[in-house]
Amino acid sequence: MKITDARVVVSSPGRNYVTLVIETEDGITGVGDATLNGRELAVASYLSEHLCPLLIGRDARRIEDAWQYFYKGAYWRRGPVTMTAIAAIDVALWDIKGKAAGMPVYELLGGAAREGVMVYGHASGTTLEDLSADFQRHLDLGYKAIRAQAAVPGLDKTYGIAPVDGKLYEPASSNVPQEDTWETTAYLDFAPKMMAHVREQFGYGVHVLHDVHHRLTPIEAGRLGASLEQYRPFWIEDPTPAEDQSAFRLIRQHTTTPVAVGEVFNSIWDCQQLITERLIDYIRTSVSHAGGITHLRRIFSLADLYGVRSGSHGAGDLSPVSFAAALHVDMSIPNFGIQEHMGHRDPAGEVFKTSYTFTDGYMHPGDAPGIGVEFDEDAAARFPFDAKYLPVNRRLDGSVHDW
Repeated sequence: MKITDARVVVSSPGRNYVTLVIETEDGITGVGDATLNGRELAVASYLSEHLCPLLIGRDARRIEDAWQYFYKGAYWRRGPVTMTAIAAIDVALWDIKGKAAGMPVYELLGGAAREGVMVYGHASGTTLEDLSADFQRHLDLGYKAIRAQAAVPGLDKTYGIAPVDGKLYEPASSNVPQEDTWETTAYLDFAPKMMAHVREQFGYGVHVLHDVHHRLTPIEAGRLGASLEQYRPFWIEDPTPAEDQSAFRLIRQHTTTPVAVGEVFNSIWDCQQLITERLIDYIRTSVSHAGGITHLRRIFSLADLYGVRSGSHGAGDLSPVSFAAALHVDMSIPNFGIQEHMGHRDPAGEVFKTSYTFTDGYMHPGDAPGIGVEFDEDAAARFPFDAKYLPVNRRLDGSVHDW
């Protein structure tokens, strides 16, 4: 089953997505997500100029060999651009293999280990009252786990506050990043009040999650975790930048609040120490940023040995192709924890036709062969690339803060 064509499609049906399309001599087409938020064109170029030409003539059935070829065969390894590109190839090849076998990918991964995948949605508000209303809306939709974020009083803008439906909170189109102001003291004072408000309003029958967005030092993260323990959060996410994995030892010394991290990771080496020393409870690497299904399964297998569960990134900056692939992995692994589900706004539905479903807080990838996503290139052509960037944060004194 030789590969005859591999092409990259950059489109913006609501937001920017990079989609890899691989065709075989048998007429089977597979798709992979190569989106890297704010660096989309870097991955598109890496694929189209360097990897796609090397795919032509390869056997599409040899997924592991292709992964090793593009990872070990390159002198420059790892990094978000490289691993996102490899992930797109890997998912597209799994999609082809599933279609050739007439089976959904999760069946090829060993079959279903559960009936459905518990997902969490995003609730937010500029005030606590607005947060409550959005939280209730998610409960009404059937979510059993909800992330809670609210604007920090005293700051002009707080990242993570969605204007309407929880599906989008990126800045408007711009050739330069928006610059926001950050003040840690105000946040540390406010976060426990926000969590107390949610628990008082909605009790303890629903899982509540909170994202810190890498904003704290390790000792600040320990203080936050300790202040939230009484409210039993499902986790605090990305409490501190994770380049220094040993920093999480300090957090562990100060709190028993579960910790999730890893959406910016792109290889098993980024989280090896965090997992083997049990410094985290959930690993949040995503299929499209960590080398695809093949490599993500290795990460989750390592995590399983140490009692660490999955909690994969699933924000709207990952296309439906990536989200569908994640659900197939979620269905098949023994140590699944939870899956982020931010959803996608139309007109994404005109470009990506999906077979996954949501019922009573759980999702299922569907039983269509492959990953279960149809990509309409003609529709994608109607939505050209639209430059957008994540914001940059500055402290009150003007210095640049961790994202």
